[in-house]
Amino acid sequence: MTEDIKAPRTFIQQPDAPLVDTHVHVFRRGMPLVPNPRHAPHYEFTAEQLEDTLDAHGVKFCVIAAASPWGDCNDYVVQSLRTRPLWRGTVILDPETTTRQELDQLARDGIVGVRLSFITHRELPDLDTWAWRRFLWRLADLDWHVHLHLDGPRIPQVLPALERAGVKIVIDHMGRPDPVLRERCAGFQAVVNSVQKGRTWVKLSGGYRLGDHSAELARELCRQLGYERMLWASDCPFVGVESTTYRSTVEWLDRAVPDAAHRRMLGLNAIDLYFRGVPPAR
Repeated sequence: MTEDIKAPRTFIQQPDAPLVDTHVHVFRRGMPLVPNPRHAPHYEFTAEQLEDTLDAHGVKFCVIAAASPWGDCNDYVVQSLRTRPLWRGTVILDPETTTRQELDQLARDGIVGVRLSFITHRELPDLDTWAWRRFLWRLADLDWHVHLHLDGPRIPQVLPALERAGVKIVIDHMGRPDPVLRERCAGFQAVVNSVQKGRTWVKLSGGYRLGDHSAELARELCRQLGYERMLWASDCPFVGVESTTYRSTVEWLDRAVPDAAHRRMLGLNAIDLYFRGVPPAR
């Protein structure tokens, strides 16, 4: 069968498996890369491969994160969602040229947010320009979220503008705080303050990128903020650190959040954020 008419697969949820993986990637070999990409994979990780990986680990729901190497070439992400009602996705968009009509169609396709992969930017955009204010207003009006990927020391430069825009905010990889300062990093404190304001969530993810103390960092976030705004993600297929395994990211979660009830709460948070009130992709 072709991709367009493929029947949805049935996943069996394992009792101890994460309920939702809120950050995975899919891409095809030969997709056009942006100039000077942060990563340039020489392989593909297809929607079918992702299905097999999730199925092998008993994970039922996932959210595909748009990946910066392909910029706003969102075609394959959107295609992957159309026949998979338990998947959602984010896209990368140009705030100056994207129309409301395009956003509405993406919503019908299962897109629930926009990824701001600012970590690749040497200079951060001015979010107070007309184009950005209009764009963020439209995202808030759609009840979408912005998915911020930025190194911790620079997070305080953009969070105030995102908060003023009234859009929901999801912070990638625990805010990637300074590896030496960790919870004393200004970005870490900015993330804590933003979560306390009530429209920000944090992904407990990317531990394999953040050093030996990443589980400890996750526990400190939860100690300060509780679990109501926490999410979990694998970051599969671990572009740039392909020696990582999916099982190791699940085991990391067990160390970071030792209590099974709290781990399940992370999944329920993700259901509320990404799936409640959103029609299945079609």
